[in-house]
Amino acid sequence: MTQSASRASAPSIPEGQSGAPRPAEASAGELRRALTGRYRAVRDETERRAAPLSAEDQMVQSMPDASPAKWHRAHTTWFFEQFVLGPHDPGYQPFHPDYAFLFNSYYVSAGPRHTRAERGLLTRPGAAEITAYRSHVDAAMIALLEQADDATLSTLAPLLEVGFNHEQQHQELLLTDILHAFAQNPLAPAYDPAWRAPTITSHGEDWAQLPEGIHSIGHHGDGFHFDNETPGHRALVGPVKIARHLVSNAEWLEFIADGGYRTATLWLMDGFATVQREGWEAPGHWRAVDGEWRIMTLGGLQPLEATAPVCHVSYYEADAFARWRGLHLPTEFEWEVAARAGVLDDAFGAVWQWTRSAYAPYPGYRAAPGALGEYNGKFMVNQLVLRGSSLATPQGHSRLSYRNFFYPQHRWQFTGLRLADYGA
Repeated sequence: MTQSASRASAPSIPEGQSGAPRPAEASAGELRRALTGRYRAVRDETERRAAPLSAEDQMVQSMPDASPAKWHRAHTTWFFEQFVLGPHDPGYQPFHPDYAFLFNSYYVSAGPRHTRAERGLLTRPGAAEITAYRSHVDAAMIALLEQADDATLSTLAPLLEVGFNHEQQHQELLLTDILHAFAQNPLAPAYDPAWRAPTITSHGEDWAQLPEGIHSIGHHGDGFHFDNETPGHRALVGPVKIARHLVSNAEWLEFIADGGYRTATLWLMDGFATVQREGWEAPGHWRAVDGEWRIMTLGGLQPLEATAPVCHVSYYEADAFARWRGLHLPTEFEWEVAARAGVLDDAFGAVWQWTRSAYAPYPGYRAAPGALGEYNGKFMVNQLVLRGSSLATPQGHSRLSYRNFFYPQHRWQFTGLRLADYGA
């Protein structure tokens, strides 16, 4: 049987993101319908994203930082089994006694787990068995929601919202991970042959001026949020100019042509060591074919579009590009203030944007007790914050206070940048 999750670790139920009313304001019927509908929609989206993949596609793990598609499908199912059904449905029977070990990720409090780098060795259970696992848990979850009394529904609501948002995160990872796997295939297969890269939007001036001022940062109000977006606090921002537009492929081509990847003085020491060790000459998924750059995308290998935002760059590359331009990356606070003011083009839906802010706790932050308290807090070291969202981010999963985070060498995600200018 799965171990019980801590009930104290769940945040308040969202109001704006899911459309679900808060427990104190909703009748049991309204809350039941909202949660059931949201559950089905999120779970269906995962399956929609996995549908183009064969069973063989679903088991590949192209590097330790990525996971097989069927593992994402199983892990998000384990989350509901572990933290909802196990503690709250006394009659629930786990689908398989070993799945809690196979599909736990990093929740030490929830028990032992299979080695992350060896997920691709799990030829069994197969993709069809994972489909059966998802169906088993879905049936139990729907039955629980249909039968739960008012008090149980109110208890489950915030926990379910964590599960919904957790699954949405893995929906994005499913696409980034399969793209990385397909990029290792000499056939350059397409996940979606109709996919096309987004183009940069440009309105008005190139720069937005942020005068010096004290601003509220972080999540405020009752809408869903992860704990790393709180506590809301005040920060001094400016004076600074922040680029309205994202850096484009055309701009990056100039950086390459000017020897950007060969000029050690542009790079942090660890960054240039990574460039030399990995042999980087361009962003991730770029390939030189017959003297021209192409890029591996969800639509397969395509010609590089000059007007598209540069994508698959690490923090090291973003920082070096900013130095080459004689500029900087913005802080996450500057990004948030500018985005709240509506002065950033393509803040959401194209690429995640690197900031120069270390992923650290906000003043007064405390991780929640229990296993779900491991979700964000224990990663607050040696990583950098990205803001916005990407073309792979599910609809409804973006917000101004969202803090994504990766290690500075990572670039298999849909990551890009915009610049900041602090003047002379």
